[in-house]
Amino acid sequence: MSRKSFRQAINEALRQEMRRDPRVILMGEDVAGGQGGSSGTTDAWGGVLGVTKGLYTEFGPDRVLDTPISEASYIGAAAGAAATGLRPVAELMFIDFVGCCLDQIMNQAAKFRYMFGGKARTPLVIRAMYGAGFSAAAQHSQALYPLFTHIPGLKVVIPSSAYEAKGLLVEAIRDDDPVIFLENKVMYDDEDEVPDELYTIPFGEANLTREGDDVTIVAFGRMVNFANQAADRLEKDGITCTVIDPRTTSPLDSGTILDCVAETGRLVVVDESSPRCNMATDIAALVAEEAFDALKAPTLRVTPPHTPVPFATNLEQLYMPDAAKIEAAVRSVMGYKAKQEA
Repeated sequence: MSRKSFRQAINEALRQEMRRDPRVILMGEDVAGGQGGSSGTTDAWGGVLGVTKGLYTEFGPDRVLDTPISEASYIGAAAGAAATGLRPVAELMFIDFVGCCLDQIMNQAAKFRYMFGGKARTPLVIRAMYGAGFSAAAQHSQALYPLFTHIPGLKVVIPSSAYEAKGLLVEAIRDDDPVIFLENKVMYDDEDEVPDELYTIPFGEANLTREGDDVTIVAFGRMVNFANQAADRLEKDGITCTVIDPRTTSPLDSGTILDCVAETGRLVVVDESSPRCNMATDIAALVAEEAFDALKAPTLRVTPPHTPVPFATNLEQLYMPDAAKIEAAVRSVMGYKAKQEA
């Protein structure tokens, strides 16, 4: 085991799975790496942020396919390739571009198994960057995972560390159903201990990154790290939190969420996506329906405001959830009991 960045962990997962299984191919804009200036060097960049660098050199143009700027065509082609025996990993550079190919995902790949009596397999992975904090403006910064979670037939993965990124991506490539694999673009340089060998992390099994008695915090992707920072600060004041990293929004490990809320009686959900109909809303509804009697305080959601992501750096920082906002939410739900007793 050695320390690897989020970017290196994803690259290693792709490389090792391509070596293990010749049916695994890559498709997408710039995944072959591009030309290096006037020298004409191939594989110079490895994608817009260098995640696929070196794969074209090792596996060649038959397995690393640079596509035209046409999401509708190559996502559709990837779905067809999956249905006919390959295991494509298609890169949708920014998740914001899904509007160009949503029919191929929502009405085709997601439904093949159900339309053909369970006989069709679609082992397709669609990788994409998501999230704000990169000054990439409103059309390149959205967190659209609730959109995919809403669609039956899709599995949705949001890793929160380099360790999770490798294990969950290997699991996604070996899955026989379409998987949306979302990578927060701000995390590519984050490092973690990552095993050198192949391993998988099963879908639908949440990870508890902190365990405490007072408040349950559910957070997704990059927000898990902010939740851990808030939990560490609160512990110094005697408030202990359980932090749940669901890892996948579909399937969702609702059992672990309900069990933890039953123990703490208080819930804060941290979600980078827009607040209407997002994962925070979904989990708040789940707990209200199935664990209402356990609640000692109303559930609080920590989300951005319902606006497009600002381009200006200072406004983008105000827009995003962070550790301070999570800490304030936890203190608020803790204070609710005192208010009731006053």
